[in-house]
Amino acid sequence: MCDQTFAASTFGSCEKCKDIGPLRNLYINSDQFNYCSLCVELCMEHAATYMMEMAHKRSLVFLSYLVHQVAERAEALGQFVMKTRRTLKGHGNKVLCMDWCRDKRRIVSSSQDGKVIVWDAFTTNKEHAVTMPCTWVMACAYAPSGCAVACGGLDNKCSVYPLTFDKNESMAAKKKSVAMHTNYLSACSFTNSDMQILTASGDGTCALWDVESGQLLQSFHGHGADVLCLDLAPSETGHTFVSGGCDKKAMVWDMRSGQCIQSFETHESDINSVRYYPSGDAFVSGSDDATCRLYDLRADREVAVYSKDSIIFGASSVDFSLSGRLLFAGYNDYTINVWDVLKGTRVSILFGHENRVSTLRVSPDGTAFCSGSWDHTLRIWA
Repeated sequence: MCDQTFAASTFGSCEKCKDIGPLRNLYINSDQFNYCSLCVELCMEHAATYMMEMAHKRSLVFLSYLVHQVAERAEALGQFVMKTRRTLKGHGNKVLCMDWCRDKRRIVSSSQDGKVIVWDAFTTNKEHAVTMPCTWVMACAYAPSGCAVACGGLDNKCSVYPLTFDKNESMAAKKKSVAMHTNYLSACSFTNSDMQILTASGDGTCALWDVESGQLLQSFHGHGADVLCLDLAPSETGHTFVSGGCDKKAMVWDMRSGQCIQSFETHESDINSVRYYPSGDAFVSGSDDATCRLYDLRADREVAVYSKDSIIFGASSVDFSLSGRLLFAGYNDYTINVWDVLKGTRVSILFGHENRVSTLRVSPDGTAFCSGSWDHTLRIWA
């Protein structure tokens, strides 16, 4: 069926064209339809849109088939063994957040006790510590250079502390307030340099700030409730990040324009954690609905759900192994579940924490991961 015939059968005849004179004579069920040039153009545009929609649907079906085929042909993982190799003790209350330094050895953690601690993960020694002016320090991040850490929480601020000064000097003396929200700070992450930092807040927004001047560079509005988490795209030249929140949405943002470029809403409760796949083509989310979900950015859809009927507690934190084959997820039932990303099956359950697992991050070299818990400790697993 030609474009015009398709449109004629959809819209009916153009009466104006009959008065002007036929440009094209089309016959459907022996009825003649005459179309002016404007109508022909409209018909062709409609047909082109229809063909694009059909091609998109076919590509999604093909993608689902490919994912299924790859999962079937992938070799099963061998025996999975990970143990607690180090336990970091020093916080006086719930550990809420942690981050690795790029040197693969140091860790920064924050807690409900108001303390931010920099650790040597190998020796378990505390290298730096600072007490914030408020409790519930819900966010912390290491700068790419390893020379500073950022943190914040119920003070609604993001503060940056340099680490290059004399250890005998107080960290608080070098404190720099960078960001200010109208509600609590829930997450923060440096971009690919020490000069800019992304923040997420209970005020429903994310924001990009200049660290040196404290100037707001870009704000991101679109969530309908508290934003709880964010993650920056892994590409060195990437300009996108993903956020999740209490509105059950995961949103992908362009940092240059401030616009949301993709949005996903398949969870049934708050999204507590988001993490990009190592290639940057997908991301995973963990939610209070007790599921983790994988979204393919190219296909613009959810492609996998990681859940079991026996898991009834929320997923608080998620991260991928360096290869992307494994997904580590911390839960409110004190466990860490390890999932086979391709096959969608659980390959291991890690026990050790004595309260809910609140934060989890794989080390930059992929040889270990660190988890933080409401039991006041952090654990290094390998």
